[in-house]
Amino acid sequence: MRKKNTTLKKRLNVLLGVCLIPLAVLVIYLLIMMNRFSNRYDLIVENITKANAYNIDFKENMDYVMYIIVVNSERAAELVDTEQPHVMINEAREVFENLYEEADRDYAKKSLNRILKSLNTLEDRVEEIEADALVSGAYDTNMERLDLNIRVLTELIQEQIQKYIYYETTNLEELREGIRRDVDMAIRMSIVVFAAILTGTLLINRKIVLEITEPISKLCEVTTQAGEGNFVVRAEETGTEELTVLTRGFNQMVEQIGNLVEDIRVEQLNLRATELKLLQAQINPHFLYNTLDAIIWLAEAGEKDQVVMMVTALSDFFRTTLSKGRDFITVEEEERHIDSYLKIQQFRYRDILAYEIDIPEELYQYQILKLTLQPLVENALYHGIKNKRGLGHILVTGKKCRDRLVFTVRDDGKGMDPERLDYVKKLISGEIQDKDMPNGFGLANVNQRLKLNYGAEYGLLMSSEDGEWTEISAIIPTVKN
Repeated sequence: MRKKNTTLKKRLNVLLGVCLIPLAVLVIYLLIMMNRFSNRYDLIVENITKANAYNIDFKENMDYVMYIIVVNSERAAELVDTEQPHVMINEAREVFENLYEEADRDYAKKSLNRILKSLNTLEDRVEEIEADALVSGAYDTNMERLDLNIRVLTELIQEQIQKYIYYETTNLEELREGIRRDVDMAIRMSIVVFAAILTGTLLINRKIVLEITEPISKLCEVTTQAGEGNFVVRAEETGTEELTVLTRGFNQMVEQIGNLVEDIRVEQLNLRATELKLLQAQINPHFLYNTLDAIIWLAEAGEKDQVVMMVTALSDFFRTTLSKGRDFITVEEEERHIDSYLKIQQFRYRDILAYEIDIPEELYQYQILKLTLQPLVENALYHGIKNKRGLGHILVTGKKCRDRLVFTVRDDGKGMDPERLDYVKKLISGEIQDKDMPNGFGLANVNQRLKLNYGAEYGLLMSSEDGEWTEISAIIPTVKN
């Protein structure tokens, strides 16, 4: 049996070699060929691009600036940059010197050498005209130099650049012919290689297929049952040594998947329980009773508009809270939810509460876990604003930072000292629990839901300054609704 296993392993290795070695040789050959042609093509195109940049406007710009220097030498510096001719010549010389150093053909070197010599001559003629620009009586001489030297030289340089571009374009045609020849050769070679691989694979596969098909068929049956959710089933460890190892690993995998499924089920139950607690916390009977009492009082006082506003806000609040059982809503719906909540609370705490919601409309299309921001706003009201003397402000903002959304609730309440802030952070992260701090539980609940639904890198961040402000940020990924 051991000998049989070894033979099977050797046959599989031979089969692998028959397939991979020719393919690897072919792929390496094709990659080398493609890289060679690609580098050559890129170099030619780069050379043409560099040369063409001076073929377009070098002559026109040079002739124009030198003309201004000759005909209006006293005000030339006001009209044009008098240093531009030297800058253009130096830049062109640097480009064509680099092309000369990289050139690998004689005709290219000769053409580039003529361009460089013409640039040197052009520089000398420019210096002559500049030297005599302000000399009395040199105007006619400079105009003659402009026509016979500058314009003739720039025309010559332009022709030489065009000739160089023509030569490089001819290289592209030669490169295309070479690519076509090599492609034809690669196609023929690929046909031969694939034919050899196919023949060798069929011969070797015929010898080994009967030795492994039956155990694999049994393993497939067990796999199908596991795929249907039967994680109790186990495959029988029979067949060759390789298949025995495979079967044993499969059994272990099925067992682990079963355990993971159970863990996920428990985690989902915990998540639902957490969400239920949060939902129950939002449907606070005291909040509802106080709101209804306020509506009754307004109705008795004949404040019809205020009654409509309060009832509408309360309706919107609970409509979003329930959301037809959905776990995720849009940012726009979440914004309406906290706006409804704050409208109701502002009526009750009109002397101490002012608020502002600044969430850009471009964030409305994104998805957010329901009841993410309302607990943060409630915390800011009850543990920040109510504990402060005088009017307090709550600011809710939202922004997009790369692939994340950051929503921040800031209040200018009494804040927290560093020791208190550290304690609340531990409550939010779940490191500690304190039944006497329900707000800590509510924030911890939100933080846990964010991490369970989005991942460990998301959640709540808190910062505060004693006597000044408190800020809580909810960080979630950008997911469009």
